[in-house]
Amino acid sequence: MTTSSFSKQAQEYARGLQQRVILIDGDRLTELMIEFDVGVRRYRSVEVKRVDEDFFAD
Repeated sequence: MTTSSFSKQAQEYARGLQQRVILIDGDRLTELMIEFDVGVRRYRSVEVKRVDEDFFAD
């Protein structure tokens, strides 16, 4: 795991190993932290509204 990124050589090396190795770079680490609420807190919520077309029917 790194907060940066992995070089092509590191990715190729990991692919060539018999054991399964998962490389997690900074972008993926951020996605996982947000998805599982680890080390993050809600800052702002946005409410999205849409028109209720049934309201205007007839």
